[in-house]
Amino acid sequence: MKDRSTQVKLWTTDFILLMLCNFLLFLQLHMIVSPLPSYVQERFHANAFEVSLFTCLFALSAIAARLYSAKALEKGLRNAMIYIGLSVALLATLGYYFAAGIAVLLLLRMIFGVGFGMSSTAFPTMASDIIPVKRMGEGMGYFGLSTSLAMSMGPIIGVTLLQGSGFVTLMLCTAAVIVVIYPLSFSLTRKKAARSQAAPQTSAGATANVSRTKEKIPFNRKLILPSVLNCLLSITYGGLVGFIVLYGKEANLANPALFFLFNALAVLLVRPFAGRLYDSKGPKALLIPGAIFVAIGLTILSFATSMPILFVAAFIYGIGYGSMQSSLQTWMIQIVAPTQRGMANGMFLNTLDLGIATGALLLGAVASMTSYTDMYRYSVIFMIVFLLIYLIQGKRSGTFAVTVHPLLAHTHISGTNSDSKESNSTTSAEK
Repeated sequence: MKDRSTQVKLWTTDFILLMLCNFLLFLQLHMIVSPLPSYVQERFHANAFEVSLFTCLFALSAIAARLYSAKALEKGLRNAMIYIGLSVALLATLGYYFAAGIAVLLLLRMIFGVGFGMSSTAFPTMASDIIPVKRMGEGMGYFGLSTSLAMSMGPIIGVTLLQGSGFVTLMLCTAAVIVVIYPLSFSLTRKKAARSQAAPQTSAGATANVSRTKEKIPFNRKLILPSVLNCLLSITYGGLVGFIVLYGKEANLANPALFFLFNALAVLLVRPFAGRLYDSKGPKALLIPGAIFVAIGLTILSFATSMPILFVAAFIYGIGYGSMQSSLQTWMIQIVAPTQRGMANGMFLNTLDLGIATGALLLGAVASMTSYTDMYRYSVIFMIVFLLIYLIQGKRSGTFAVTVHPLLAHTHISGTNSDSKESNSTTSAEK
């Protein structure tokens, strides 16, 4: 008999719109993140440390904004977070045109970070609310694909625009992408507003219990481990988005931005399988091999002397990164109450940005003292630390299973604490 979990509809209109909005939001970000270091270095003759500040300060301001956004989302202020965030990001982007020095450009990047931090927390939270709990791993895997593809395609588009048409054209195209998000998100926020009025009449008991207790439990400590792991993974990506173009110049590579194209292809191929594997086996089946793939990809990249080698490195790295990132996000969503998904998604995105900021800062310092080649070799250390922390913690706790929150305990995921006996009893009760 066909598993009932596969009959639950995932690809709704709202889910597709949310993926598109999230894709465009991250696309416009990464259209300018990777080409910006090259522009700053050529326009203002900045050194490696000054270049790293553009990634670092943006990420820190986004993190600060999300600390507020998570609480606002719990109060039902999703619409405000989306539209205020988009407006702040748009104004800051248009302000790049008037930036005549590094200090002004840094300030605008920080303001942009605030706007991006506000809006980027809302979309994944809305997605986790509408994805069927029995297909959470698969659903968040597909949703995370929109982020990963944007992170991979954005640098290619941005570098091409910068080299072909200049920074002003790049700025205008980035602003245009933000503008497109407004009408797409309007239909979502209008529907959500209508649903929120009817929500108290459904699942009243569970919602009331969570509402009474959420103030007593402001932070779920179970989020710490996946957050640390996500940060370590993101440090390696920080070295890529911040310095791959500069590394290409050092290694005499024709178009190093194509790294992100092959990275995107790998992510596109692995994400659907990774989501289903997570739902059946849990995160261990993805995180351990994923970390190995990322380490191998970075090592090959450090030896890249031609474009084919760069493509191989990108593809291997993408397999690992694509499978790990969605697993960590799904893990964080599953261990909190539904009303705390804003906090969980905020933690996921904050540690993503913190890792990218840390990677840009630390690896930029390494590159300034050695070379970009050595920098990517040293990046492997973070994946070794990743594996050590995950394996040691799993051995100490006696299990690598994910403890699903009681309100989601009916979700059947092998490798979690929703064991087969509990799942079978739940299925019988449903029948």
